[in-house]
Amino acid sequence: MSPLERYLFDQTEHGFIKDDAQMAVVLRLSDLYAQLCEPVVTKVPAKKGFFAKFKAASSTVAVTPKGLYLWGGVGQGKTYLMDIFYDALPFENKQRTHFHRFMQKVHQQLRRINNVEDPLQLVADQIAADCRVLCFDEFFVSDITDAMLLGRLFEALFKRGICLVATSNIEPDGLYKNGLQRARFLPAIEALKTHCDVLKLDSGTDYRLRELEQAEIYHSPLDEQAHPVLQALFNKMTESDVEPESSLEIEGRLVDVIHCAEGVVWFDYQAICDIPRGAADYIEISRCYHTVFVSNVAVMNDMTNDLANRFINLVDELYDHNVKLIISAEVSAEKLYQGNKLAFQFERTISRLLEMQSHDYLEQPHLP
Repeated sequence: MSPLERYLFDQTEHGFIKDDAQMAVVLRLSDLYAQLCEPVVTKVPAKKGFFAKFKAASSTVAVTPKGLYLWGGVGQGKTYLMDIFYDALPFENKQRTHFHRFMQKVHQQLRRINNVEDPLQLVADQIAADCRVLCFDEFFVSDITDAMLLGRLFEALFKRGICLVATSNIEPDGLYKNGLQRARFLPAIEALKTHCDVLKLDSGTDYRLRELEQAEIYHSPLDEQAHPVLQALFNKMTESDVEPESSLEIEGRLVDVIHCAEGVVWFDYQAICDIPRGAADYIEISRCYHTVFVSNVAVMNDMTNDLANRFINLVDELYDHNVKLIISAEVSAEKLYQGNKLAFQFERTISRLLEMQSHDYLEQPHLP
């Protein structure tokens, strides 16, 4: 099923609204899909003379179709469109990942390579050996280490015939804007613009915002409707494949999750707050997921201040990264903490929980 066939199927099967802007992207992705499904084409430099036909085979260069850099406002369906493209590709040598997680793996690989003049070339070899199509979700550069690396990394990947498809809230020329030593990042932007068509998705509708504003973002008490309410919203927000009850590796440690899909994760309160976790864990979650569900949040007091501290830290990080937070709780936000020691700190948490339900907060883009 091609991306276009899948898109039309989803419109019929799930009642998706007709969206001309999305259709334009689907047609471009379907064209790229068709090119990638063709037998590998090679370009042979023209040679003259009797021996040309014998030398041609050693001079072939694989022809890679131009990728796609898809950017636009939040909730437009960029991730969904990339996912139906990725799912349609009929071969295994492809990779789809959150950009932040991809860069983490690159840095880990670089640290493991010793006594090599240019280890980045080996990393590029490893990536190219595993995939010919690389799909990035939420392309966003804020880290100077990533920025300094990306120009050479892209050059190496494109040289090896990688086809890149990426989604972002930011146009290429706006990436890493005002960042330290940005001039050294400019080659990465030029590489993107050379090897990818840049397409803006502007449907005029924020579908994610519409779902969230129609939903119950903070559900209390923990009655028989608590789980179904969250499950229904989770299902609406995750058109891509959902991983059922499983574990997620964060900062080298496993965290139990109820459900996980690209960009959206669902934790139980005990799993995310009742086990010792540092701020780095919550920062990682905030960077990798634009929406977080936390169910079964219990009343906190002086007997459970460790949990309360972790909950405060979790909310702070989610808030700082504009992550959408969906909660089911024992009581209303104002009554969540009933102790004395952390009463002052928890006032800020209550304020943030209330603000995170507002239109102004919900319409803000995620900050990975």
